[in-house]
Amino acid sequence: MNQIDLKNKVAVVTGGAQGIGFAIAKLFLESGASVSLWDQDEKLVNENAHKLSSLGSVEAIVTDVSDLSSVNNATLQTQKSLGGIDILICNAGISGPNEKLWNYPSEAWQQIMDININGVFNCLSAVTPLMIENNYGRIVNVASVAGKEGNPGASAYSASKAAVIAITKSLGKELAEFDIAVNCITPAAAKTQIFDQMTEEHIQYMLNKIPRGRFLKVEEAASMVAWLCSSENSFTTGGVFDLSGGRSTY
Repeated sequence: MNQIDLKNKVAVVTGGAQGIGFAIAKLFLESGASVSLWDQDEKLVNENAHKLSSLGSVEAIVTDVSDLSSVNNATLQTQKSLGGIDILICNAGISGPNEKLWNYPSEAWQQIMDININGVFNCLSAVTPLMIENNYGRIVNVASVAGKEGNPGASAYSASKAAVIAITKSLGKELAEFDIAVNCITPAAAKTQIFDQMTEEHIQYMLNKIPRGRFLKVEEAASMVAWLCSSENSFTTGGVFDLSGGRSTY
């Protein structure tokens, strides 16, 4: 993969211990950034931060994005250890069970909303003031093609990702007067551990909807995100960048 110039930038990647988040963190480090991995899985985030340490400056912070106090503490810790936050990737998310809406467990619905959209709000509200103060920032929220089209059996996940798209558009407009770009990506499914939360029927449904006939590679997502987080992306904000392999072309 090509490298983007992110030298002297500090990036936060939520859900950075695995999957798309880990791939983004790896490419960021290879591109010269310092990276703070925020993840609630203490064992995994520490192990994988260690794996990345040969590539550059990386730290692991155990963070529950659904808890604003946890996010505020992580923000302060990253500022102290790495000197600020120039880039924020809101990637942490869960898929939840596959059930019809009228059978959907209310507890699962609430958990998905707490992590997938309230978690994004918490991170944006904590980090955005720092970027305003510095008149610079790059934010990418990881939504989903499900947020555009709605997947059957995944109403909670689809609704949460539609909300991520909407919050991206709103914040992009609110920050347009600054050199702060706020965009989101809408990936199709990638083979990560999130598949463990899904039924085989739902996985096959997602694959059948992708015209390219394969799942997204996490490295492909990382490449798009890296450009969106570079200084070269100086005009586009509030945008939705498709990574669905032709499933949704809008």
